[in-house]
Amino acid sequence: MRESLVIGVDAGATTTRCALSDLDGNILARAEAGGANRNSSGSAPAEALATALRTLLDQSRDDLARVALGVVGVAGGASLRAATQAAAEEAWHAVGLPGRVAAVTDLEAGFAAGTSSPDGLLLLAGTGAVGAAFTGGRLTHRCDGYGWLLGDEGSAVWIGRAGLRAVLRALDGRGPATALTPLLSDFLHVPADPQALLRDAFDHPPAALGALAPLICSLPDDPVALGIVEEAAAHLLHTLDTVAARAALADPPVVLAGSVLLTEGPVAERVRAGVRERYRIVPIDARYGPAGALWLAISQLSGAFPDPLVHARLTR
Repeated sequence: MRESLVIGVDAGATTTRCALSDLDGNILARAEAGGANRNSSGSAPAEALATALRTLLDQSRDDLARVALGVVGVAGGASLRAATQAAAEEAWHAVGLPGRVAAVTDLEAGFAAGTSSPDGLLLLAGTGAVGAAFTGGRLTHRCDGYGWLLGDEGSAVWIGRAGLRAVLRALDGRGPATALTPLLSDFLHVPADPQALLRDAFDHPPAALGALAPLICSLPDDPVALGIVEEAAAHLLHTLDTVAARAALADPPVVLAGSVLLTEGPVAERVRAGVRERYRIVPIDARYGPAGALWLAISQLSGAFPDPLVHARLTR
């Protein structure tokens, strides 16, 4: 009998990525599609998941019957667990996959993408931002992750929104002049005019504001942009410190995930320096979210955490 296979999916707000692997941690295929968070990307989760899964299976049709389990890590999934599970099952059956599928939060998948340890801390800052603590492989504490409207402080969307707000304040005289004004208006292909900027901002889903973050972080000599960078890093470190204090773990590994923290730039530099100073460790990068979902799937099938060498193969 041929060995079972598993599928891991990292369904983020901007991009959905998935991978197929055997139980020894050898990844056999990879694919991606658009975001799967209706609140920030405007996409229907089941549609984005199904698109990514079809692309994956187009590479591995001969392996279809061997799939025993899929784990889907979904951004924003904690407060919508039933809906997330339903969307995952809808996508799973739509593409004709056998076996079963389980939905978890992107926090669980992100933490597992960084370490095989069952205990530790996660700081995620991409489209959204959230801190989490894990004990015995279970998510025990979390901080922020409240979405673009009410939280996600220090995220790419938060940075983009802060930059646009600074430009609007500069244009109507409430704030200081800033080099962000011509930079952002040129990037958006609109005049440096409040009404034009507002129309463009509201014509796109909130996640689109995250595209402005790299530009805002590229002006180290502009006091307004620098202030946004410093405030973003401070928010993220405060989120991590808060969840760490609640969890009270002894010498926990700290996993960093998300584009803001995994892309070289001033926010990532400040956060990494803060982690080294506070926790006296070098943070671990969770570079490939599907690897964490695969690790969770293999763990579920085996009934225990596999050999760390399996994790090393998934994340190499």
